[in-house]
Amino acid sequence: MTNDPKPNSQTDGRRPALFLAGVGVFWVVATWIGGQLGLSMRTRALFDLIALAGFGWALWMTYGIWRSRQNDER
Repeated sequence: MTNDPKPNSQTDGRRPALFLAGVGVFWVVATWIGGQLGLSMRTRALFDLIALAGFGWALWMTYGIWRSRQNDER
């Protein structure tokens, strides 16, 4: 048994990593399906914006983890 002051420190990094991987898979699949189905460029751009928002959210989660670890060191 370890006396880790923050027991979720390992899972904190996994969450944004899995989210980022999921957004990447969504983006690739949405782009491929959009091309196969002949969706309009406007619809494909919507999928691109959704993926961009997901990438931004993952970056924000990563920044939050970094900040919390910086505060724990002090």
